[in-house]
Amino acid sequence: QVQLVESGGGLVQAGGSLRLSCAASGRTFSRYVMGWFRQAPGKEREFVATINWTGGSTAYADSVKGRFTISKDNAKNTVYLQMNSLKPEDTAVYYCNAKAQHTILNYWGQGTQVTVSS
Repeated sequence: QVQLVESGGGLVQAGGSLRLSCAASGRTFSRYVMGWFRQAPGKEREFVATINWTGGSTAYADSVKGRFTISKDNAKNTVYLQMNSLKPEDTAVYYCNAKAQHTILNYWGQGTQVTVSS
């Protein structure tokens, strides 16, 4: 069974940084695209960033380009989201996602709260 466990959320002032981690277990993720999504109160869940487990190609939402960096550690089966220059509008619950390529398999973590104060 696939498990995604996020950590690293918290409260930070605007302009600060946080690093989120997503520990993945339960299968080999070589054919997965790993991603981060977020959901603010009263809003729909939105895409933040993705990374291909094999090859490492990345994609970012326009709102976070240049501020956030997604990366992975194959040995630890962990995906990271380094968030710099945080803004109050980045406040949301951040979810880790694992999507198997060319299938309908799609998994979510439980989420971690990020709050950016102004």
